[in-house]
Order: sequence, then C-alpha cells, then structure tokens
Amino acid sequence: MRRTNAIGCTACVLGAAAITAVFAIGLPARPAVLAARPAAPAWDAQAAARYMDDREVWWQGWDHDKRDHGTRCVSCHTQAPYALARPVLRGALGETGVSPIEATMLSDVEKRVRKWKEMLPFYSDEIYGTGKEIESRNAESVLNAVILSSYDRGQGQLRDVTRMAFDHAWELQSPTGPDAGAWVWQNFEYTPWESKESQYHWAALMAIATATSPGDYAAEPATAEHLKALGSYLKTHYAAQPLLNKIVALWASHWFPEVVPESKRDALLGRIYTLQRPDGGWSLTDLGTWARRDKTPLKTAPDGYATGLITLVLEQTAPANPHAQRFDHIQRGLDWLIANQDKATGSWPAWSLNKNRDPNSDAGQFMSDAATGYAVLALEESRR
Repeated sequence: MRRTNAIGCTACVLGAAAITAVFAIGLPARPAVLAARPAAPAWDAQAAARYMDDREVWWQGWDHDKRDHGTRCVSCHTQAPYALARPVLRGALGETGVSPIEATMLSDVEKRVRKWKEMLPFYSDEIYGTGKEIESRNAESVLNAVILSSYDRGQGQLRDVTRMAFDHAWELQSPTGPDAGAWVWQNFEYTPWESKESQYHWAALMAIATATSPGDYAAEPATAEHLKALGSYLKTHYAAQPLLNKIVALWASHWFPEVVPESKRDALLGRIYTLQRPDGGWSLTDLGTWARRDKTPLKTAPDGYATGLITLVLEQTAPANPHAQRFDHIQRGLDWLIANQDKATGSWPAWSLNKNRDPNSDAGQFMSDAATGYAVLALEESRR
C-alpha cells in the first residue's frame, strides 16, 4: 500500500477481507492533469516548518498544558496537525530523522501511552464537571494513536508503542447506545476541536489513521471488528453532520466507500465546488452553522484551514480517470495556498469560530496552527 500522510473522517462496514481488498488498491495514481501542471510559484517549506516547530516549542512550555508525571496535554489544533504535517517536510528540508522538537513531543506521548494506567485524565470531574474524565480519556486515546501512527507510516512499520495506543483507544470505543462505535469526545463547546461536532470528526480521523497504518494492521481480525463498529457509526451519523465533517467523510471514503456512496458523492462535490471563492480559497465559515460565544460576527474570508483541508481531500480522493472540473478546483486551491502563506511567519491564516481572538495571541494562533498543517499536507501532496 502506498504511504499516505492523510488522516480524516469516516468509515464503512467492511470485514477483514474487504479491508484487505481496499488496501490492495491503494490511493489513486497521480492524476496526469496535476502531474503535468507547470512548476508552481514557490512556497516556503522551511518557513512553514519553522512556524510549526516554534508553535510546538511554545505548547511544550505553556503552563496550562502541564499534566501529571511531567507530561503535557495533547491538542487537536496544534499537536495533531503538527504530527501529521511535519514528517512530510522531511524530504524538502533534507532531514534524515525527526527533529529534537518532534522527539520531545513523541517522547511525551509515548510516556503517557506506556504508563497509561498510571496517568490521570487531562481533565477531572471534580474541577471541570461530571463526565470530563471520560471525555478527556477518550479524546487522548484517539489522539495518541493518530499522532504515533503518523510517524510510523513514514517508517513502514507499526511499533509496539503505537499498537499499544490503538489498544487503549479500542478499549474505550463505545460498545452500545447512540455513540456505539465512536468515542464520547471532549466537549467544552469550542468548535471545531472540542464540541458536539468533534466526536464524528475524530472518529473519522481514527478510521483513516487505522486504515493507513503500516503492516496491514487494519486487516487484522480484532482490528477489523472495531472498524466494523466504527464504520457503522460513521455511516449512520453522516447525514446529520455539518459540511466540514462530510468533507472528511469524503476523504475517508477512499478506504471506506460506503460512508459516502457514489449516489451522494456528486452532490457533496457540487456543494464544495460552489463554495470555492473566486480567488480559489474556501472559508470555514461556510462549512457549518456556527455562532461565536461572544456574539461577534464570524470572519467570512477564505482561510488556510478550510482551503488546505478541502484541497487535500480533493487531491487524495481523485479517481484514476477524473473529470477536469475537480482538478480545476484543486489547482485554484493550491494557487490560493501559495499566494496566502504569510511571508514573515511561514503560516497560513485562519480564525476562531468561538471568539474574536487577537490573531497574534498564542490562543489566537490555534486555528493558524491547524491551517498551516493542512496547507503543508495539500502542497506536499501536489509535489508527488
């Protein structure tokens, strides 16, 4: 199976044999219409890596993320995109292994995985309210698996500690009820990372992380059973999702095609195409019905998170014999990303759906952290 750095949302009900068949197919061949495109204007991979590294260093030093046993809280908006995107820059930067900054992050995650039973949840019921311990434990288990498997893909081997992280997540997978197959997610009403929409989104990312793990891990009988339950959840809850989640469902549909069957795919693509702005970008504001907690108006301009994510999804789900329309949208998305990288910081712009935050503040950069990760993934995908 060709290595992929993708991770996204959704799965369908597949047995081990069907999963193996999907793996044998791999991702689509590089579409000729993109392979033949003229050399794009330069974007600064080194500056993007510097921004992501600096933000990871800040996260590691932030007092708020400190937890027991000298460990830190993992974050959906900063560390997860960092773990997905930073390894793909290795070739462009001439690196031969993980940087010291990445090594520090990975060591922290691995410590919590290895000492899982000793570690306290990130959030306690006593301080944060009933149910927060379960929510934070569930979220951490999925994030640990997503982060570690991203690095293992580059090595082509699933390490024991990564398998352990998956085991912890599967143990917490809801067995019954309306959430069966998923994980009750951490919810502090912070969209899109810690809110009611997050459960589906990260369940889907977990499906992709499992499907793309090396060594045919997803085809193992025990794993296939968990994927069957996860796929059932993703399929039956798809219709109620905001467009943001349906986009990651489209991404995951490469491995789990029943989640977004062909009968629904064209309509979904049509919506995505319609929402692309004349300059080639997409706006996160258009991908759901959001409202800020402080009642301030949402920014409606295109942003790096929506544009990077959608462009990447369109790239990785393109069929072998695509219609040209999709690649026009991909090209325009790539052009927007190249034109909108901040030359000073190396980042891409994005804004909070929850508050009118100062974009230069540390918390105000959380969305730019995610935007930069997905912009890098989309731009590096275009180089294949």
